[in-house]
Amino acid sequence: MKPIWIVDDDESIRWVLEKALARENLATQSFSSARDAMQALESGTPQVLVSDIRMPGASGLELLQTIKAKHPGIPVIIITAFSDLDSAVSAFQGGAFEYLAKPFDVDKAVELIRRALEESLRETDVEQSSANAPEILGQAPAMQDVFRAIGRLSQSNVTVLITGESGSGKELVARALHKHSPRAAQPFVALNTAAIPKDLLESELFGHERGAFTGAQAMRRGRFEQAEGGTLFLDEIGDMPLDLQTRLLRVLSDGHFYRVGGHQSLKANVRVIAATHQNLEHRVREGLFREDLYHRLNVIRLRLPSLRERNEDIPILARHFLTQSARQLGVEAKRLSPQAMQFLSQLELPGNVRQLENLCNWITVMAPGQTVEVKDLPQDLIEERSSNFQPTHGHGHITSSAAPAEAHGGHGSAGAGASYDGDAGVDRSWISLLETEAAQMLAEERPEVMDILGRQFEATLIKIALKHTHGRKNDAAVRLGIGRNTITRKIQELGIGGAEDD
Repeated sequence: MKPIWIVDDDESIRWVLEKALARENLATQSFSSARDAMQALESGTPQVLVSDIRMPGASGLELLQTIKAKHPGIPVIIITAFSDLDSAVSAFQGGAFEYLAKPFDVDKAVELIRRALEESLRETDVEQSSANAPEILGQAPAMQDVFRAIGRLSQSNVTVLITGESGSGKELVARALHKHSPRAAQPFVALNTAAIPKDLLESELFGHERGAFTGAQAMRRGRFEQAEGGTLFLDEIGDMPLDLQTRLLRVLSDGHFYRVGGHQSLKANVRVIAATHQNLEHRVREGLFREDLYHRLNVIRLRLPSLRERNEDIPILARHFLTQSARQLGVEAKRLSPQAMQFLSQLELPGNVRQLENLCNWITVMAPGQTVEVKDLPQDLIEERSSNFQPTHGHGHITSSAAPAEAHGGHGSAGAGASYDGDAGVDRSWISLLETEAAQMLAEERPEVMDILGRQFEATLIKIALKHTHGRKNDAAVRLGIGRNTITRKIQELGIGGAEDD
């Protein structure tokens, strides 16, 4: 955190504030004139500025004007005498956060500085979030279309509406549109309109004046002012209340707005990007969304595909999130086995990219070992999807109908009590049959369940492969994707007959 700057020609005031803030473990830097502070602004900035109004040379109001022109997000507290009420009014018109009237109570001064500090840190987070945002990842054709659209819009300031399911990455696309636009050097400010209570959303968007409502102890800049010159991203725009839709429409129409409780019209130079997971056309027909606002927002529409539509991107996304999670925790990144990666790639993941990221965070913390197998994944995922999970070997898929068809006639079994027939092949996958047999064996507390079922599984595969190749071991090994020595050893260990030495 940056230091709090104290600017006052009165050494005693500087000393009192320095000592009081030091007791709060807050760093300070003091200046005896506004000119010294202006020069210091060339090489650094404060978290909060506290300045007297009347000083030899440049005044505190000149310093306020300078800092607001260069760094509008820095809160400025003006120290003024009771006789300087006109100056206090000028300070607020110039954007001061609050003022301290001399003589002031030190504890109240510290409390006021703390409030300004919280405001400053909040705005710092807004400014830094764009720099810390991850890149968009994706190789699927549907994502390539999105990338091309971002490229075409790179030199445009046009309003964009992004649609797509929750968790599909709409904010990342908005950040990319900002990053590759002429406004890239200016702030990117995001606001989820569904996450803010209705009675606070107006103030959050447009700011408020001091005393505008109970608890409004100081003037506060809204998201439109924070995003000045840059981009404002309004997520879940479909949930915005109708009365606020009217205010937003005016800003989009003429570029002007008022703070809550304010009477001075403010000009907004902001590009608006909106996003929603809802069908806005339906919302318009139901009377829940203004049609004129819909057309103002829907200048250019980008539809973001769900993860189901680009599941070939799941491996690169999973590796990225595992690396990112490990870096955050200071541990070695975990790896997904081919079977676990394939399992993830077949999941529905209704939470889209956000759900996959959360899952990778879980794996980093909870999964044992560095190489993660299917059994190491969250149990609810395994139970939900195991009956539909179809593992592959090489480039071929083993389907629930093909395996039983080849095993029909008693040439293979998943275990005692589980026989294959044509009807079973249609209704149940071989994984389901395996689950049933494993559950029965575990209930009977039979020892070495893994070894018994593993041997039966390997024996079944090798027998079917040998039958398919008319007993030729070498051909069977090639078909199974294993080595000749391996199949020879397995045939001996499992006591399989009918193989030829070819």
